[in-house]
Amino acid sequence: MTQCHRTMLWMFLVAIVSGCATTTGVPLKNAISTPAAPTARGPYSQAVSYGNLLFVSGQLAIDPASNKLLAQLDIEGQTRQVLDNIKAVLAANGMGMEHVLSTTVYLADVEDFKKMNQAYESYFSAPFPARATVGGAMVVPGARVEISVIAGR
Repeated sequence: MTQCHRTMLWMFLVAIVSGCATTTGVPLKNAISTPAAPTARGPYSQAVSYGNLLFVSGQLAIDPASNKLLAQLDIEGQTRQVLDNIKAVLAANGMGMEHVLSTTVYLADVEDFKKMNQAYESYFSAPFPARATVGGAMVVPGARVEISVIAGR
């Protein structure tokens, strides 16, 4: 076995042990689903794991028990419900909020940023995840905030 072959074998074994590859060399892509979070309403998953990463679909302030949008809640209440839904999806993959690397926050009204941020901050501790915040119209009427996350081990 040449040095080049030994190096390639070593790199492949490291990838397998780290969870980024399988014996076929292709990372595993798995749908993650839990009844503790709202049911996906369309051709998407609540989350997808890929190696050591978890990509959580955008969550709204939907009550998982009724699958109804809690439009009557203010921005703080909707933000807390969204983050509770995210916590449930993370837990279904053996993760918690400390595993969140990045979030994308969509606000129907950018004037809600400060109040959303106060509720958001209570779910995270330093080092805080990276974040992008976007303001504009929401796809679902009555939704004031939607948040998607990427988590990793």
